[in-house]
Amino acid sequence: MKLLAVPAAALMAGTFISSAQAQQTQPQPQAQPQTQAQTQAQAQTQQRTQAQGQGQAQPRTQQQAHMPMYPQGYIGADAMFWDLSNDVGPSGDSAGLRLRGGAQFNEFFGVEAHLGTGGSDGPVELDHLIGAYGKGILPLSDEFRLYGLAGITEVDFDVGREDGLSYGAGAEFDIAPNFSVGADYMRYLDRSDHTFDAASVGLRFRF
Repeated sequence: MKLLAVPAAALMAGTFISSAQAQQTQPQPQAQPQTQAQTQAQAQTQQRTQAQGQGQAQPRTQQQAHMPMYPQGYIGADAMFWDLSNDVGPSGDSAGLRLRGGAQFNEFFGVEAHLGTGGSDGPVELDHLIGAYGKGILPLSDEFRLYGLAGITEVDFDVGREDGLSYGAGAEFDIAPNFSVGADYMRYLDRSDHTFDAASVGLRFRF
């Protein structure tokens, strides 16, 4: 019995060793290649991801954040120094107050309205003036600009009322994001025998 047990044990040990070696040398299964449908699905997913990234709003640059938004309204108040020069009638000059307001539609064009009043140290008194004008703008920098005005004004003196073509020019300088100082010279009336001019300086507020 002992003699038979030794060969049996040796036989079982040899079988176990052969089985372990066979498992170690057995080739590992290779990854299956992707099917055409899987490849197309991955490509479509990548395309959708890229489209979503392109469709997202890009943040505004610092320069764009400081650009004004149009249309832009504004109001202003000025000290007005006017002069009526008349060849055939009374003349006068004085200082008064002028209010103005308007809208700027882009960097180069806007509209503006004037309302002014003032006394006189001569024989003529200014009751009021009112007018509407187109405004052409020439920006020389972000803070400084020139402009021209052209339109129609009605002027009411204590000796009579008249209206006519008006024109003028001025300049503005920004002292704060919404505030500017400016000055202009207007010829409100231009007749062959008399003229009515005004030089104004004041503040403007944009909103």
